[in-house]
Amino acid sequence: MDSRAREDLLGIFRAALAAVDPEEAVRRHVRRSGTDLIIGDLVLDLSRFDKVFVLGAGKGTAPMAKALEEVLGDFLSEGAIVVKTGHGLPLQKVRVLEAAHPVPDAQGVEATKELLRLADHAGERDLVLVAVSGGGSALTPAPVAPLTLEHKQKTTELLLSVGATIQEINAVRKHLSQFKGGGLARAAAPAQVVTLIVSDVIGDPLDVIASGPTAPDSSTYRDAMNVIERYHLQDKIPACVIQVLREGLEGRRPETPKSEDAVFRRVSHVLVANNATAMTAAAQEARQRGYHVLVLTSCLEGEAREVAKVIAAVAKEVVVSGRPVPLPACLLLGGETTVTLGPSPGKGGRNQELALAAALALDGWPQVTVLSAGTDGTDGPTDAAGAFADGTTVVRSAGLGWKVQDTLDGHNAYPLFEALGDLVITGPTRTNVMDLIGVLIA
Repeated sequence: MDSRAREDLLGIFRAALAAVDPEEAVRRHVRRSGTDLIIGDLVLDLSRFDKVFVLGAGKGTAPMAKALEEVLGDFLSEGAIVVKTGHGLPLQKVRVLEAAHPVPDAQGVEATKELLRLADHAGERDLVLVAVSGGGSALTPAPVAPLTLEHKQKTTELLLSVGATIQEINAVRKHLSQFKGGGLARAAAPAQVVTLIVSDVIGDPLDVIASGPTAPDSSTYRDAMNVIERYHLQDKIPACVIQVLREGLEGRRPETPKSEDAVFRRVSHVLVANNATAMTAAAQEARQRGYHVLVLTSCLEGEAREVAKVIAAVAKEVVVSGRPVPLPACLLLGGETTVTLGPSPGKGGRNQELALAAALALDGWPQVTVLSAGTDGTDGPTDAAGAFADGTTVVRSAGLGWKVQDTLDGHNAYPLFEALGDLVITGPTRTNVMDLIGVLIA
């Protein structure tokens, strides 16, 4: 693999991560002048509130809470956040609770109870600042009766296994939860609520990011049931989950709160960072390193291996004709692909799968190097953020006894890239704005 291309791609990726550091993102949007708390265009006189709470959920919530603690100082009363295990930070007044992701666990249930308890204690003369980032949905399981955590775990696992999008998964989750789909706003009403958001969803829809705990829910019980039916999961999803959705369809359970609901009268939302923020910084870094840059999209989605073929095709066109960007070139894409798993999947994640599929499509094109990585530092249930691939990956793999096509079909990219030394391992980045794919063409 071209060592310079590898070094440049890492530098570009690190620049993107720095731009979406949640602590700095909050500082760019939140400041205090005396007793005035200024959040974007919103000015709140802290002296008029009896108590100020900080609540939060998501992989990047700890640095967000850290920034809020420092800005608020003695005005902060107390708070609690839930983060993915290993993604916490030492804080002063805000308790850091850890839970599992992407499949919820019992720790998440207890943490969510604490968030709802604090929100419920907030009164009309209180301010609740909510920090939300990617991963917040899985970290806040609060199943409606009679559902249990195990029912929600099974449902999440099935939806992930069939390649359901985050929007589809969250449409189901919100209708099985006391917290999601505006549930936290309902608990905090009539307090003043301001939610700060690091988005991990294409288009930044407020009701989808972390399943919109303080946002009006645009999805319905019908939408949730449509997802189950679309992937033919009616006979696999726990029967009590199907029953809850049917009761909602029949009007025997209340819908999630919609935009006209009174609980949102004193709720505001401020987007502090998203994938476009990361892409802009990545493009700037690539130009500084001497590349002609083409940002193809920050709205990438689709099956990882199919997306990889399209990316490879564009890269080949650049090599052959210098279109749509002259050499040396950098193509940048952001978003979140999906993987439809086979019956006995190996170890990997969507970024590793995309990189491996790109390696097959680029076999014999050594001018092209690809990095596909998750900005949260984790790709699927692995310790890698993603992987490098290039036009020599297939040959190098064969030299170590690996058949790339078979490995791709078995969704087992991790051990192959580990053997090649081409995994990208960053550790927890404490942010999450979906994935970044960088393609360098020499």
